Amino acid sequence: MATFASNVDRVQQVVNSAYKYGRKVVVEGRSMVNVIGIASELGYIKIPEGTLIDIDQLKNYRDEDTVLITTGSQGESMAALSRMASSMHRKVSIKPSDVIVMSSSPIPGNEKSVARVINELSQKGAEVIFEDTHVSGHACQEEIKLIYSLVHPKFALPVHGEYRHLTAQAGLAEKMGIPKENIVIMSSGDVVEIGENSCQIVDHVQNGGILVDGLGVGDVGNIVLRDRQNLAQNGIIIVVLSLEKYTNQLLAGPDIVSRGFVYVRESEDLMDEAQVVVDAAVQDCLRRHVSDWGKIKTIIKDSLSDFLWKKMKRSPMILPIIMEVEP
Repeated sequence: MATFASNVDRVQQVVNSAYKYGRKVVVEGRSMVNVIGIASELGYIKIPEGTLIDIDQLKNYRDEDTVLITTGSQGESMAALSRMASSMHRKVSIKPSDVIVMSSSPIPGNEKSVARVINELSQKGAEVIFEDTHVSGHACQEEIKLIYSLVHPKFALPVHGEYRHLTAQAGLAEKMGIPKENIVIMSSGDVVEIGENSCQIVDHVQNGGILVDGLGVGDVGNIVLRDRQNLAQNGIIIVVLSLEKYTNQLLAGPDIVSRGFVYVRESEDLMDEAQVVVDAAVQDCLRRHVSDWGKIKTIIKDSLSDFLWKKMKRSPMILPIIMEVEP
């Protein structure tokens, strides 16, 4: 049975059914183990003595005498169910005699990852029950009204869900008697200052995903990502030439180096034409006595880019490199 670790009531239902039919229960998945452990200590879940066993004891019981409650109902790649489905779990192997219940509908955006896990489980011969098993874990209107009527809050700050869900709850709070000026709808990153008589947005901080690359944390920005995407999709062409210092005489090149754009040995005609275009651009610059290296690079880049787009409808990254040589 795969379910959200936070849905303690669902876990209690499974435990009750398992106890009724004489099955032992194993809880797997880090978040599931943590939540159920704390819920048991606080008395929010009642597990009959002798029902819960450690995962290492699974091998001591017949398959039909056990129930495994696990995380991974949303197809998370590192969750326990996903690791079982891909044969990466060290202690549990899926068998054709197994029945897996996906006790939640896919959250919008997770459909592909959930489908992948279901496919992997089915390929192992297991029966997967994944439709008509879901009852929403979110509170309905009447339950939210009950909370507002019991708590009588001075301020209402709707959280969780999309913006339309926040506005729906804000309307509900207003119906329950909370003044409109005391209802604050926040966006991710908003800083809210709450005082005895006031509640308002006072600042905004940076938010969202933090990218980790090697030892760098958060140092890869949009520009770097855009360059990487361009390199991955279109490849790179490097144009190298040597100019004499002071006189700007062409000493070597221009030479063209290509990576990830075309296989040079099978596109010799194209590269020869590109060489002609670059040669003409460099000669034009020298003839007009263009001394600014930035302008020379731009002219090379633009002429080669235009040629490749007209010829192949591709836009590789073009990197002109000018080396300065002492006379």
